[in-house]
Amino acid sequence: MNIIVAILIFTVIVVIHELGHFLLAKKNGVSVTEFSVGMGPRIITYAKTNTGKNMVRFFISQKNFENCEEWEGKTKYSWKIFPVGGSCMMVGEDETVEDENAFNKKGVWARISVIFAGPFFNFILAFVLSMILIGSIGYDPSIVSSVDTGYPMSEAGVKKGDKILEINGEKISLAREIGAYFQFNPLTEDSSLDITYERDGKIKSVTVQPKLDKELNRYRLGFGYATPYKKANPAEVVKYSFVEVKYWIKTTVQSLGQLIVGKIGKDEIAGPVGIVDMVGGVIEQSSEYGIKMVLLNVMNMCILLSANLGVMNLLPIPALDGGRLVFLFIEALRGKPIDPEKEGMVHLIGLVALMIIMVLVMFNDISRLV
Repeated sequence: MNIIVAILIFTVIVVIHELGHFLLAKKNGVSVTEFSVGMGPRIITYAKTNTGKNMVRFFISQKNFENCEEWEGKTKYSWKIFPVGGSCMMVGEDETVEDENAFNKKGVWARISVIFAGPFFNFILAFVLSMILIGSIGYDPSIVSSVDTGYPMSEAGVKKGDKILEINGEKISLAREIGAYFQFNPLTEDSSLDITYERDGKIKSVTVQPKLDKELNRYRLGFGYATPYKKANPAEVVKYSFVEVKYWIKTTVQSLGQLIVGKIGKDEIAGPVGIVDMVGGVIEQSSEYGIKMVLLNVMNMCILLSANLGVMNLLPIPALDGGRLVFLFIEALRGKPIDPEKEGMVHLIGLVALMIIMVLVMFNDISRLV
């Protein structure tokens, strides 16, 4: 069951990503040979033929798929046997094709829009799901829930019920953003924090320095922020859905930064196997509260993963959308494209490197679970 749910999540996220490429390709007049859901052999393929008739074929072989004259030059829509992911195949995407509707023949900004649309649609998916989630359960306001006597926040005059607005210039809208700030900026003896908060409609600012808690052997400011979720009105649903997506994008970027500098170890990285395990944990923990809570928590996972995929695909790594965008922006600046063979070789090397990394991450997931 956990594997099925994880596969469905992956498929929805990837298909939405490919839908972004597809819609912008169509908008810019790029010929799309096939838009498919799933991988492997085709179960069913639909297309409108050159004569204007609708054609549906079941269990079509690759040879018959490519040689069917009736739908030559038309977009085919396929459902494939393995329900994992999807694809959008464009004419001239990875090769030079002498066709005015080929991807490689379109203007550089048209191609940029087609490539960027994939990750952008992942952010749109995360936003739409956030609206459903926040509309159902509300949001977690950045309200101070407790203040410990004898610690910096109490001594600075902060009280229970105050709303945290900024920490060292970083805007705070959700309680989770407070936790995330301290996660990526651990408190030390030399830390100094400028905190802006709101009380009774008035904005106040304080500067505090952490105090060592000898019992816990760590530095603290001495305040809590675990407050109940607040029901959102329609305007707040839209506002906090943007905040939710921004939170996950920012968290993903900061996590990548910590991974690069070595502050995050391999055991904190999850690949497909690890994500399946996480989905299973979410379902198991939510099941006692009913199907609605299971669906909402799975939706929350979907928001996280969709925003994560959007960010990862925009990284300037060869073979990813971000890597392709780098070459396209260079082309826009210099006024002519880079040699397609050289670009193709760079993307091939990047793809091989990504495959190796994926294998290592999967091995690490399995080792950790075992």
